[in-house]
Amino acid sequence: MQNTVEPVARLVEELARLPGVGPKTAQRLAFHLLRVPTETARALANAIVHMKEAVIFCSTCLNITDTDPCSICQSQTRDRSVICVVEEPLDVLALERTREFKGLYHVLHGAINPVQGIGPDDLKVRELLRRLTGDVQEVILATNPNVEGEATGMYIHRLVTPLGVKVSRLARGLPIGGDLEYADEVTLARAIEGRRPM
Repeated sequence: MQNTVEPVARLVEELARLPGVGPKTAQRLAFHLLRVPTETARALANAIVHMKEAVIFCSTCLNITDTDPCSICQSQTRDRSVICVVEEPLDVLALERTREFKGLYHVLHGAINPVQGIGPDDLKVRELLRRLTGDVQEVILATNPNVEGEATGMYIHRLVTPLGVKVSRLARGLPIGGDLEYADEVTLARAIEGRRPM
């Protein structure tokens, strides 16, 4: 940034690296933080550092957590016969908001995307296959309804079906090309209720 004090320019540059934050939004955020009391800015900085130090991935489902295993995997009230496979931790939050799904999750941390150089080995598919033992009767594929999500779902379907585990997909109430994290609770709840075998 021209004609801007170096510390402010540096903050704007760092904020602009965040997803969905362009240069103008980064400037507005930086100047907002410049106006707030030092304690408020310090609290934000401490929250970011604490999050980076305290949050880990669950050793079972690979969702984000601050305890291992996570509270969902530890819960005795969850249906252990069903695993819902999602792309990202944000998708778990979206599905949990519906209060409809009572099973367990598995987070892949991405989707197959050859254009970006992401193949099946870059996802947490092997970890999913290791979980498909005696208790698991159904895998629900809740990958995003776009080309990458469909490719990922089909890949997992081919691997899981020979194991004798039922594979279903969320119903098509979700918009094609959209992401789970942006879908409303009613649409997601209906998609879970209307899932069908693949």
